Amino acid sequence: MVDTAVDKRVVVRATPAEVAAAVAERFVARVAARTENPGKLAHISLTGGSMGPAVLAAAAQLPAAATVDWSRVHFWWSDERFVPAGDPERNDTPVYPVFFDALEIPRESIHAIAPSDSGLDLDEASRAYAAELARFADPGVGAWPSFDICFLGVGPDGHVASLFPDRPEILVTDAATLPVRDSPKPPPLRVTVTRPVINSSKRVWLVMTGSEKASALGLALAGASYASVPAAGAKGRKRTVFFVDEAAAAKVPAQLIDREY
Repeated sequence: MVDTAVDKRVVVRATPAEVAAAVAERFVARVAARTENPGKLAHISLTGGSMGPAVLAAAAQLPAAATVDWSRVHFWWSDERFVPAGDPERNDTPVYPVFFDALEIPRESIHAIAPSDSGLDLDEASRAYAAELARFADPGVGAWPSFDICFLGVGPDGHVASLFPDRPEILVTDAATLPVRDSPKPPPLRVTVTRPVINSSKRVWLVMTGSEKASALGLALAGASYASVPAAGAKGRKRTVFFVDEAAAAKVPAQLIDREY
């Protein structure tokens, strides 16, 4: 099975810092528009890596961020490393100082995946996260929220969340979350959401920088099998956008680059 690149946009900025700034502006504007509607909540799925925190740090510094009612925004993660709370390896650890604390996000709006020192084992942590997702389920999409934005990083191997190439997790469609053991990338134990959760998002924004990501980006846009290139199978219901720097875009055909978005 392959996905076509026809409805995927590629937005290019010169440097990683410029990519982070561009994504941050769109993120704050989208959340502001969503929360202007009375009674509406926004659900955002975050990602780790270097660019995830960089985008959020840039967002927190925008004057427009101070006008958003952040109490109506719920934050989730597409995956997490199963290590102790506060460990620098966790995806959520760097987000607290630069975003959650900076904007005084209510703690009840932050839905973290249980750490390894929570008293839960890996399987229990996965089930607990699935149950938490189900508390905010959108019946129109599944036993989880419909994310307004799902941020994803992309590895040089094309992995997204903790869905790695040619592993069974990428093929699972009957669960919201999965425990991951023997991850090809350390640390070895993780919890991830599944592809159906990602693809039920209204918007999937993939943020990737650096020349080592160029090959993965090219394969994802060329419609490679998502089993071998998971990033190729990440697709939002309304929009799918790759935000990349010039180094990552080195192999992208000019006709696929959206210069107006």
